[in-house]
Amino acid sequence: MSKIGKLPIQLPEGVTVEVEGKTVKVIGPKGTLKFKIDKDIEVQKKDNFLEVITSGKSNRAYSLHGTTRALIANMVKGVSEGWSKQLELVGTGYRAETSGNLLTLSVGFSHPVKFEAPSGISFKVEKSIINVEGVDKELVGQISAKIRSVRPPEPYKGKGIKYQDEYIRRKAGKAAKAQAA
Repeated sequence: MSKIGKLPIQLPEGVTVEVEGKTVKVIGPKGTLKFKIDKDIEVQKKDNFLEVITSGKSNRAYSLHGTTRALIANMVKGVSEGWSKQLELVGTGYRAETSGNLLTLSVGFSHPVKFEAPSGISFKVEKSIINVEGVDKELVGQISAKIRSVRPPEPYKGKGIKYQDEYIRRKAGKAAKAQAA
């Protein structure tokens, strides 16, 4: 039995959950999310809580127990509060602009790089910080990773696009190696 899977999921005010067969639908003030659960997992609604229960006794069912509970808990948080990731532009002349649902990055290439926000995702730019916001945690993380992959931070000067809380391990470079030898 999963320790995380046993924990009940508390539903905040304004969030409703509909369990129809093997589909869980979470509706909240920020949006709606759907999730199809495995055949060995059941979701039961009791009062203001959700419980995830394994109906099978296989290792596969036990392994999916905690994962399913965590995914549904993330959906509940997403429709009530939302998810966001902050990316930081580090480098001289690196900048980002938004116009509608289009993010334009100028990060040292001969051309600007443009990102179209999928439905449910919004971009906000303040100085050198890009804020990616949305209801679906997986989609927010995926879009953030795609933006970061345009110009990942390099280890010598630290220039590039990095997550705001990310630590970049720095390398010494040629001059420091020559003096040490």
